[in-house]
Amino acid sequence: MSIRTTCPYCGVGCGVIAQPDAARGTVNISGDTTHPANYGRLCSKGSALGQTLGTEGRQLYPEINGARVSMVAALTHIASGFNRIIAEAGPDAVALYVSGQLLTEDYYIANKLMKGFIGTANIDTNSRLCMSSAVAGHKRAFGEDIVPVCYEDLELADLIVLVGSNTAWCHPVLFQRITRAKQQRPDMKVVVVDPRRTLTCEIADLHVPVRGGSDVWLFNGLLAYLHEHGHVATDFIASHTEELDDTLQVACESAGNVNQVATACGIDTERLLEFYRMFADHKRVVTAFSMGVNQSSAGTDKVNSIINCHLLTGRIGEPGMGPFSITGQPNAMGGREVGGLANMLAAHLDLEDASQRELVQNFWRSPRIAERGGLKAVELFDAIYDGKVKAVWIMATNPVVSLPDADKVKEALRRCELVVVSDCFTGTDTNAFAHVLLPAAGWGEKDGTVTNSERRISRQRAFQPLSGEARPDWWLICEVARRMGFDHGFNYDNAHEIFIEHAALSTLKNAGERAFDIGGLADITSAEYDDLVPIQWPVPERNHPGTARLLGSGRFYRRNHRARFVPTPPRAPPNQADSEFPWILNTGRIRDQWHTMSRTGRAPQLGTHLPEPYIDMHAQDALLSAVSDGQLARVETRWGAMVARVRTSGEMPRGSIFVPIHWNASFASDARVGALVNPVVDPVSGEPEFKHTPARITPFPVDWHGFILTRSPIATLAATWWTAIRGARFMRYEIAGRGRSPASEWARQRLQADHPDADWVEFSDPACGVYRGALLVDERIQGCVFISPRTDLPSRTWLSNLFAKKRIGDADRASLLNGGPAASTDDPGPIVCSCFGVGRNTLCKAIAQDQLQTPQEVGRKLQAGTNCGSCLPEIKSLLAK
Repeated sequence: MSIRTTCPYCGVGCGVIAQPDAARGTVNISGDTTHPANYGRLCSKGSALGQTLGTEGRQLYPEINGARVSMVAALTHIASGFNRIIAEAGPDAVALYVSGQLLTEDYYIANKLMKGFIGTANIDTNSRLCMSSAVAGHKRAFGEDIVPVCYEDLELADLIVLVGSNTAWCHPVLFQRITRAKQQRPDMKVVVVDPRRTLTCEIADLHVPVRGGSDVWLFNGLLAYLHEHGHVATDFIASHTEELDDTLQVACESAGNVNQVATACGIDTERLLEFYRMFADHKRVVTAFSMGVNQSSAGTDKVNSIINCHLLTGRIGEPGMGPFSITGQPNAMGGREVGGLANMLAAHLDLEDASQRELVQNFWRSPRIAERGGLKAVELFDAIYDGKVKAVWIMATNPVVSLPDADKVKEALRRCELVVVSDCFTGTDTNAFAHVLLPAAGWGEKDGTVTNSERRISRQRAFQPLSGEARPDWWLICEVARRMGFDHGFNYDNAHEIFIEHAALSTLKNAGERAFDIGGLADITSAEYDDLVPIQWPVPERNHPGTARLLGSGRFYRRNHRARFVPTPPRAPPNQADSEFPWILNTGRIRDQWHTMSRTGRAPQLGTHLPEPYIDMHAQDALLSAVSDGQLARVETRWGAMVARVRTSGEMPRGSIFVPIHWNASFASDARVGALVNPVVDPVSGEPEFKHTPARITPFPVDWHGFILTRSPIATLAATWWTAIRGARFMRYEIAGRGRSPASEWARQRLQADHPDADWVEFSDPACGVYRGALLVDERIQGCVFISPRTDLPSRTWLSNLFAKKRIGDADRASLLNGGPAASTDDPGPIVCSCFGVGRNTLCKAIAQDQLQTPQEVGRKLQAGTNCGSCLPEIKSLLAK
């Protein structure tokens, strides 16, 4: 039986078809060809979802202080703890920290409990870390958190400007839609505004490598240029906007001279003017922005500087044009709908408006309502650290890794009286600080809705039974609420009942005054909810088809129905590089991993492309820091430090380094980049500055390097530095250390522990510090260890192929001892295409031998790039070389 559901990763919101195979105990995953977000396409992460299921590593039972307890005992303990602290210190002494991984129904109940029954707005979300600047910018300009465009506009636009977005890696399905549209309409132009030359630039007609933090100068300059050259929608402005004069004055004073703008942005004047001319000359423009804009101490102003340019030209609300916030998480938008942020009220109502608070309180029939905004993510954990918040319930997120100044977050949780964590998985960095652990339902077990970046509501349907004692998040919250004494308001039997209440609130006394209106879904039956097809809000009445675009009428959602131009005086990030910390640390995602790897780290397919954390930097900066490509280095800031391997990819500008966000204590000895990040936040949105932290790089000297591949996981590693990743048939550990390497003896003892009589083959050269050993059980490789004073160790991909063999022959034994494959064809090289396991060596050889010219020819020859397309930019790069 096939179940249509939705991917749990990024905000694209791709439709997925899950087909459980009971005989094999597996689930086949494919893209839903009918879903308007992806039309059957999935990225590498979505394609590998089947590998992340199962009970291994799942949180299956409740625990209190590390001991398994009954669900009743755990829920009662939470309720009594929250009640005691509220009685002693007031409602603001408790908090919830939730996640864009929750379903809308979960989010709704969490918000209802905190704001309407406990009476505090101390509920915030990890979505604060990725899109709250976009929310604040939308509200300032439009009066409501509105994304006016849809994905189709990316295909209809004549110019797409991608700002602060490595779309090729972070939103691959959207990137493929843009790529196909550009192939079909070669006149379509793409501009990429990004300090890094990422693989997204492979389709760019122009790359604008602005200095980090200079976006407001860039778009203020564009606003001044458009005005000066007459690209002004005079009638639209007169009828539908206000505050243009003040905004233009600020823009012209700060960025009216293109030479000054070019200097501020760190680019040459002609490249700047080329971008400005392209924007001016194309009416159908979509400016799509993501974390490079939002994650900034000036993120809200960056968002409004972009919106200002669209308002000036009237390029909004019509096909192929508008500002477009590409959301980071699968249900960040759904969380915004129900007021999941500390400064919001449910149904896009205003927490600061007494009449709107009263409306919600009466609808909920709640005993109280929060009267002011609560603590936003960073300040929430500061308050926990200071003892002002004494109890926190963390749901579906890992703040000990993901928040800035993450070591302070660790200490905050260590000090907290009551820490509750509900999660699907065991062993996260945050779980280690929980007094109470609750088993939450995971993807495939949960039932509800999510809303993607284009306002499209989709069903996430269950296709597996609940694991152990896991329960949906909404159920856990309701059970605690009832035990706290809130007998009414939380008596739901299923997600459908919550959804129709949420929909009914959206239309209550609305009359078109709020764009968010799904009243047309408020009376759908349980069967209709089960069968709900993807639909974009507003859905104001029964049988409404949904709304693709907003604001085309020129009617906005401020009190006077006019859009507001927002003056955006540019300002540099508050902490600049200096002689002590000369480089700027930028952080972000990579192609095949997600957040802190709790889910993607379970999928062997996703560990092959970039298997360990890295520090990407310009080769000349590496030279100045006395480090080189492939060596280990220490990154240090005023807040923390970490160790990873240096990479000089050619993507980085001088003065800037990039480190991925994903690695944590389960997968590396010292790679939590959140611990390094400056905790400064945007004063309007509260979103942290993840893209601009002064840092220094120093060598991390070691005497030996090595790796271990083993079919049996290793609990502890005898190494100074290590990383771990799951392979298809083994765990892979990269290790390094100081002094005489004990790893060869230790690894042999560890690998042979369960197989004392098995065959151990080895080569040792103590004088050179080289060691190679392999454990063979019934002529099948069980594990191997390679040690060398150099970093150029044998190919792990070649060795992984040996693990696939049922028997190791004499030639394979010889190659193990020699430290390399018998023939070059045996080593496919580092994996490029995760879906089909195609390595770089295989690709380069086929390109050279068969004179392949296009990605399509490569796909026909090797299949690479023919599934999710995430690797196509890298294949194009290899073809170009």
